[in-house]
Amino acid sequence: MKRLKLDSIPVMLIALVVPLLALLIAAFFAASIRQRQLAGRYEGVIADTSARVGAFTVAWNASTEQVVIVNDANPGHIVWESVPGQPFIMAAQGVLEVRESRAHVTIDDTLSLRCLDQSIEAMQTEGDTVTISGQLHCLDNTAMPYTISFTAEADDRLAFEAHYEARDEAFNRILLTYASDKDEHFFGFGEQFSVVDMKGRRLPIYVMEQGIGRGAQPITIGADLTAGAGGNWWTTYAGVPQYVTSAMRSLYLANTQYSVFDLRRDDRAQVTVFSTGVSGAVFYGETPAELITAYTAVVGRMRPLPGWLTSGAVIGMQGGTERVREVYAQAQAYDVPVAAFLLQDWVGQRTTSFGKQLWWNWELDEERYPGWDALVSDLNTDGVRVMTYVSPFLVDVFDKPGVERDLYEEAAKAGYLVETADGQPYLIQNTDFSAALVDFTNPDAREWYKQVIRDQVIGVGAAGFMADFGEGLPYDAVLHSGEAGMDVHNQYPVLWAEIVREAIDESENGAEIIAFHRSGYTTSPRYATLFWLGDQLVSW
Repeated sequence: MKRLKLDSIPVMLIALVVPLLALLIAAFFAASIRQRQLAGRYEGVIADTSARVGAFTVAWNASTEQVVIVNDANPGHIVWESVPGQPFIMAAQGVLEVRESRAHVTIDDTLSLRCLDQSIEAMQTEGDTVTISGQLHCLDNTAMPYTISFTAEADDRLAFEAHYEARDEAFNRILLTYASDKDEHFFGFGEQFSVVDMKGRRLPIYVMEQGIGRGAQPITIGADLTAGAGGNWWTTYAGVPQYVTSAMRSLYLANTQYSVFDLRRDDRAQVTVFSTGVSGAVFYGETPAELITAYTAVVGRMRPLPGWLTSGAVIGMQGGTERVREVYAQAQAYDVPVAAFLLQDWVGQRTTSFGKQLWWNWELDEERYPGWDALVSDLNTDGVRVMTYVSPFLVDVFDKPGVERDLYEEAAKAGYLVETADGQPYLIQNTDFSAALVDFTNPDAREWYKQVIRDQVIGVGAAGFMADFGEGLPYDAVLHSGEAGMDVHNQYPVLWAEIVREAIDESENGAEIIAFHRSGYTTSPRYATLFWLGDQLVSW
């Protein structure tokens, strides 16, 4: 056998490494092209004009080619402005490639046609609304009409709505571009774990499992290799398309579709919404508190907590009746004030490849918690509440002993579950078992699940519970409402919080019952009482 010469090894390494580097570089530049900000020019504009709507003035400056919005309370403070000489509305068509694994999502976007040039042909006022209209000119020499309207809804809130008339279904993106400053810092965007100031970043807004590791190695790469669920710096259970800046400017989107805030350029921000229309509001305020007050007047505010919740420790534990009594006795011996016991294993446990997990059937497991009623009564006598756990997932419990009510079977027979394209329940892999989501776009399913919560969760004496999950609606799910799963995905945790709130409010002593959530979106605070941050890489 011919021996390999040592001096040939570098040549072989080069032969292997160079093509690999070329592939990596090509992939990097391809990703950069797909994710770069778009820019265009004006095809034609009208003369200078302005309109006063409510407490706001919307002005078009033909010489600088920009829209400027101010508030009467401080005309020197610009609430919103477009980039001079740059279109503020653009359109595009393209393809999203979405890969899901255990509610963690990877999204890759490729554009095929762009409409980058904008004309402004008219600016008209009717009541408290001003509308700008014109054409979006595409790279294939076609054009589509668009409108953007600004409506004064309050002295500190100017709503906007932009839309273009797509000539075919392939058009599925609208872009809003506006001025920023290199020293303007962007804060908010819901629950963000890694970064406080988003200036200089490209931030997708899509509710999902935050991931295992989120960039910390080797945890992340291990989770990606085994389950495709490692996450990265921006993945979150509760991303929200809203911010407040250091320049005291604030904007929010009412859309539920996937959106991306691109704040990488010094002089501008660009928001892409995966729809043919975008709506929301800009706010006037001189302080962050004023801007947040104006924003929460739209989306809702969390209600005050009942007094019992802050009367002592909430002890989260598992183990069954005797173990709870043992821990409570220890707390009493050390004079530890206890507000509640959170017992998520009240439905029983199953052994999986992940360890011990719950049976998602939302029925009291009296084998694990014998004498449950006496336990709840004894704790309540001492002013201690019992809290439990529930989620919108249901599992098939054919192999669980002692089941009295099979919620999965009930929901499947009634058509209450989210479905696949072939009309079957959409089974979502968890660890080594699958589960289905209740379709909250179905009014009958909503009422049925509210009754389940009232009877089976609150009805066993729970003074509160973790209302977990909500981030796992598949992008290709088939829903009762006929809406696309991708469009409802971000809204699903809001629907879940709304149903939980209604179930609580319709129960006896509902004002004293709390629920806390992990996932959320824009209007979740209108219904939720608390949020928790998830359980990956938690530190104090």
